[in-house]
Amino acid sequence: MTIIVEGRASVNLPTDRRIPVVLVSGWTGAMGAVVTSFLTEGTVAVRHDLSRVREGVVRRTIYTAGEQPRETILELAHGCVSCTLRQDLLPLLRTLSNRSSIHRIVLAMDPTLEPAVLCWAIRHVVVEGIVGRVDGPASRDVRVEAVINCLDAATWLDDATGDDSLTDRGTQASHDDERTLAQLVVGQVEYADALVVTAGPDVESWDRGPLAAVLARLAPGAPVVWIDVDSTADGEMLLSAVPFDARRGAVSDAHSPLLRGQPPLTEDCGVSLVEFTASRPLHPERLHEAVDVLLAGVVSVRGRAWVATQPNEALWVESAGGGLRVASAGKWLASMNSNELNRADFTRRAMAALRWDEEFGDRDTSLVVLVHTADPSEIDRTLRWALVSDDEMLMREKWITWTDPFGSSHEDPCDRIQSPYSDVNREATE
Repeated sequence: MTIIVEGRASVNLPTDRRIPVVLVSGWTGAMGAVVTSFLTEGTVAVRHDLSRVREGVVRRTIYTAGEQPRETILELAHGCVSCTLRQDLLPLLRTLSNRSSIHRIVLAMDPTLEPAVLCWAIRHVVVEGIVGRVDGPASRDVRVEAVINCLDAATWLDDATGDDSLTDRGTQASHDDERTLAQLVVGQVEYADALVVTAGPDVESWDRGPLAAVLARLAPGAPVVWIDVDSTADGEMLLSAVPFDARRGAVSDAHSPLLRGQPPLTEDCGVSLVEFTASRPLHPERLHEAVDVLLAGVVSVRGRAWVATQPNEALWVESAGGGLRVASAGKWLASMNSNELNRADFTRRAMAALRWDEEFGDRDTSLVVLVHTADPSEIDRTLRWALVSDDEMLMREKWITWTDPFGSSHEDPCDRIQSPYSDVNREATE
């Protein structure tokens, strides 16, 4: 058995009487071994199988040490992940936390679930009707101790840089789930507080280099455990290695710093981070043409974009592999009225004040690109080509007339629990 641990040591956290919850996620990897390692007295593990959620059927299994698993078939009026969380998982967390025999809850997440969505729901979705509990989010009774993600070294990098949809892989979390596999697996790793990487005998030592470089930049500070296929996992050891400043379920918004933690800024095995910033807007049609450079040979892109045709709205740009998502990130501070400004996050306002422009305020473009095999200079050159030119800067009255491929907004008819950056989530909290 080979076990290698990379990461920083943790320190004791302040006392919190809420029941700790550990999320174990992953499309592939040693999820079962990690969950099993936690099953000691006082710990209960819960798994929701969403393979038939589109039919309105979810299989819930509860595991406790020394007992047979208890399985329940849930029939939902509407077959979607949001209904599963609202109607069963979140109420279950509040109910289990009230049992004196339970000291920790482990959530074995369905492979199609992103932990950021679940952590957001734990903090914000109100759970009603729990006997002996005041109505409120599950975070009144539980806290996220850590998010552990499991992955397979033999397949993860190909999955993270490919363009297969979940439908191509024979699975979806809902009827209209259009995510790519890359978006799922990159999102799982990016949000993790610790990583467990399964590396079988077919994964040579030199193949680990690029993967390790990507993980160090995608989840900086997260301890990484490399195990053999037949190895057991040690969940407690992994938790002890999670640094004190780990995310632990916190959900950042679209205006939070893009470089979380302290990722390596140098190139390693062809892997590097490209930071692109600009204090003038992007031309919408040229940006649309430039999108391809953000998809080939790139693991992920995250950031905010200022598009000339949308002077009031910041756009959130997020890609993984061959999948790209562009959504509203809300108003720029410069376009807010006084009431909206008073409600804006203080840290965001303070950071914006440091770079405030007399004419354009806080409007700018800031993207972070995690490059795998692409040419960083080509990415920078192409994005700068997409910026409004000097001559176009003098024609501001015409900006609003330009064709805008990013101008149509997506409205979801179901009140879903989606990305932490979606308008649906923001409206649900107000």
